[in-house]
Amino acid sequence: MIEGGVDLIQLRGKTQTLEQLTEIAAKLHAITSRAEIPLIINDHALVAQSVPLEGVHVGQDDDPVAVARKKAGRDLLVGKSTHSFEQALAAQREGVDYIGFGPIFATPTKPDYQPIGLKEINRVHVAVTLPIFCIGGIKIENLEQVLAAGARRVALVSGLLKAPNIAEYARIAKQLLASTFDIRHSTF
Repeated sequence: MIEGGVDLIQLRGKTQTLEQLTEIAAKLHAITSRAEIPLIINDHALVAQSVPLEGVHVGQDDDPVAVARKKAGRDLLVGKSTHSFEQALAAQREGVDYIGFGPIFATPTKPDYQPIGLKEINRVHVAVTLPIFCIGGIKIENLEQVLAAGARRVALVSGLLKAPNIAEYARIAKQLLASTFDIRHSTF
């Protein structure tokens, strides 16, 4: 992923213990920090007490943003998953640094959530002043549609991780973003 030029990596380990995630995060952060790529932990702000992660990402059913910041014990980025326009506005009021907005399309990582689709992307970008990462079922094959609908930032998961050549897949995605925007504005 780093060779492909990703801008940020999120560690998501739904079945690992806190101890296992802390160990993985420490090893991964040693790599991402050398490449100056922010590492975000999903759900487990306590990991940030032991590992100098750049952020934590919480879901709708996880700790509130203030609690996540307190558990981390230091200042770091806090993002939140949102699944509707209303949740995106609420996350902004809650004080997050960025939001994940989706799933845009059906995805195996969020099987219990109905896809939002493309029509709300522009609306949320007009109303929310924070960085918004559209997520959920976004692959190279549909990335241009997502960008045409108003997305400025995207998170690629299964398409990237299942690609035969992850670095090349990431490079192609970055090229599509660059051809739509000035690439310097696709991250924080």
